Amino acid sequence: MDLLLQRGRDALAEGETQAAIDHFSALIDHAPDFAEGWNARATAYFQAGQYGPSIEDIAHVLTLNPKHFGAMAGLGAMLEELDRPERALEVYRAALAIHPHLTGVLEAVERLETASAGQEL
Repeated sequence: MDLLLQRGRDALAEGETQAAIDHFSALIDHAPDFAEGWNARATAYFQAGQYGPSIEDIAHVLTLNPKHFGAMAGLGAMLEELDRPERALEVYRAALAIHPHLTGVLEAVERLETASAGQEL
């Protein structure tokens, strides 16, 4: 498991998203109950611009580990990209309930709350 995870992370760091997806898929096949394998592949799909498969993988992560605040933060970012700010705000707040010091998420909540209040950014 560690080797596949590392190979996928290395591929992702080199911008080889398809290779990363392949490594993470092999990891998931080998260890389907390992939440981080699903999360890593979700990240690779996200970086490849494939939001649908990424969101599906995040659903698996959150089924296996409902308190995975990193997966929640990633889901919030995708929901923002998909122009669903209300849902993104909800997910970000859930992540902050688990880890209240997520800097990027704190900033996203402030930005979305300001926008929903009708104030200029």
